[in-house]
Amino acid sequence: MSDILDPQTTAEAAPELVEAEQEATGTVPQVDAAPEAPAEPAAPEAPAEPAAPEAPAEPAGPTFLDLGLDARVLAAVEDLGYTRPSPIQEATIPLLLDGRDVVGLAQTGTGKTGAFALPALSRLAETTDVTGRADTPQVLALAPTRELALQVADAFDSYAKHLDDVSVLAVYGGSPYGPQLAGLRRGAQVVVGTPGRVIDHLERGSLDLSDLQTLVLDEADEMLRMGFAEEVDRILASTPDTKQTALFSATMPPAIRRISAQYLNAPEEVAVARQSTTSATIRQRYLQVGHQWKFEALSRILETEEHDGVIAFVRTRAGTEELAQKLTRAGFKAVAISGDIAQKQREKTVEDLKAGRVDILVATDVAARGLDVERISHVVNYDIPQDAESYVHRIGRTGRAGRQGDAVLFMTPRERFLLKQIERTTRQQVEEMAVPSVADVNAARKRRFADGITRTLERASEEELAVFGEIVAAYVDEHEAEPARVAAALGMMAQGGRPLLAREQEIPFGGARGRKDRDGGREGGRDGGRERGTSDGRGSRGPAREPAAGNATYWIAVGHQDRVRPGNIVGALANEVGLPASAIGAIDLRGNHSLVELPADLTAAQLEAAANAEINGRRLGLRKDTGRPTRAERDGEDRGERRGGFRKDRGERGGFRGDRDGGQRGGYRKDRDDRGSREDRGGFRKDRDDRGFRGDRGGRPGGRKPRWGAQERSDRGARR
Repeated sequence: MSDILDPQTTAEAAPELVEAEQEATGTVPQVDAAPEAPAEPAAPEAPAEPAAPEAPAEPAGPTFLDLGLDARVLAAVEDLGYTRPSPIQEATIPLLLDGRDVVGLAQTGTGKTGAFALPALSRLAETTDVTGRADTPQVLALAPTRELALQVADAFDSYAKHLDDVSVLAVYGGSPYGPQLAGLRRGAQVVVGTPGRVIDHLERGSLDLSDLQTLVLDEADEMLRMGFAEEVDRILASTPDTKQTALFSATMPPAIRRISAQYLNAPEEVAVARQSTTSATIRQRYLQVGHQWKFEALSRILETEEHDGVIAFVRTRAGTEELAQKLTRAGFKAVAISGDIAQKQREKTVEDLKAGRVDILVATDVAARGLDVERISHVVNYDIPQDAESYVHRIGRTGRAGRQGDAVLFMTPRERFLLKQIERTTRQQVEEMAVPSVADVNAARKRRFADGITRTLERASEEELAVFGEIVAAYVDEHEAEPARVAAALGMMAQGGRPLLAREQEIPFGGARGRKDRDGGREGGRDGGRERGTSDGRGSRGPAREPAAGNATYWIAVGHQDRVRPGNIVGALANEVGLPASAIGAIDLRGNHSLVELPADLTAAQLEAAANAEINGRRLGLRKDTGRPTRAERDGEDRGERRGGFRKDRGERGGFRGDRDGGQRGGYRKDRDDRGSREDRGGFRKDRDDRGFRGDRGGRPGGRKPRWGAQERSDRGARR
């Protein structure tokens, strides 16, 4: 289950219900009668104590039954064990049931999915009762990532379990079109999708929004931050004016206000107070360590600290699998969970964690939403979260029900500025911790081995011990061996040939960093924001600057000529590869390609996913940048002429760039006589006649066609 309905809301309301019931059954009136007994001198003081329960009974608030939901939807909510709505649900459900447009300001974990899904299904159920089952989507919910889309679709499914005429379909990138097309043909009444895939279906004609009743934008600010503003505009423009729109966002930047003013009809704005403080029962610590030492440091922490259940957060789905495999090989009971696993598998994994069959859950932020497991003693931020709110949401998985919890934050030197943001948001200091030493690890291993002997002696029957005792005694007599040495040999047998003690290995951390790392980690430094590259987008073939520590420069096959913006690249990498926006560094847009700064240790699966991802119908073809062009780039076979300037290592190919005044963007180059003059880049070129004129970009005489003329748009559209 997700964060749709916060179980704590119900739990916290329980005492109030008990007190209200006591009041209704006469508990309070009995107190009033107490002063009539003269034998009890303290009796007159009695009303002062019992009067307290009357105060909390007032703000108990409505139940879901009071909100006016359809009876079948309400039954599904009750099946899930919820009775009271969260604040955002209490405020927005009546408005949406009334047909109003709503802008909901609420962070993750406040129950906003239920805030829009419950009224949307209730209105759909009422319409279906009157007009019958619709063949086209009646509800469309947009989510920024496929993990969140799947989670929202699961929520709709849970709430629609008693609605026979409602089917829910998730459409998102990175999955085959076949099942999605089949689902749309069968007639899905509720569609949950990512902006890119929804646009694809609209262009294919497979998604008909002409009868849409409700449109939801979930985590709208995140969608815009990932570069989906244009896609959101196109989707909104493709929907009927009569629809109801619900927009949910954690923040209200100008772009969200523009969408609200342009597309929503007199929306009611509902804000829920941000829950940005952490529980006092959680000890927060951070560990500053280089990326290559993170796993060693994590292993030492797990070996030396007493822990029960553990959740380790990483950024990507591929990262969950990789870390879980490493932990398993190291002897820990670990399993990975991400947004793309089947719901049944997710439920089984959570049950295994609750039952102790699994001790460590490696998860992404989205996959861990809604997890409520009491035995979680440690939350490890193996990859630093993208913002302070995500950090608060992560560590809230421990320290529950009054139990003590531990939160450990791994960070590199250049990520140190995020620590200050976290401390400001939580209003608590995060203490620095040291990596446990090898001596600490070995002491813990010896202690566990000795505890294992004790447990075996306590659990084994006398008959079992007698059998092995006779064998050992006979061996000692026959070989005149020392009993301690025989016991040591048995210990080695129990280890299965694995050494018990770890070898000494120093992990550099804390202040052991150079000036380069310190500069790279400052807020507002070179990693402070994403760059577009040079002002004209041409630049040299090589990277404009050295990537930050732990990052590398990658080449992708889209650039200015594809009308690509940095936000498009961020969105494609986030959705198709699973990289958070915080892991994507500088973006340098060039003419027919771009350079992107990404983590240097991308897995093979991530590299393959990034290579096959598409923007505007063109494969990214991501690969490590070598600083040298391929033959196809040099000869223009793939995209036409490259725009790189003069570079010493390329000899005559660099060419004279010429005067940049007056629109001349590239001078005469001897090695390209057969390709025409480059004195003006904007004119007609024979080798690009299928792409039309480039428009007026210099002083070339003659007629001009506007850039991106009708014919050119058609040709480029076909490529998508």
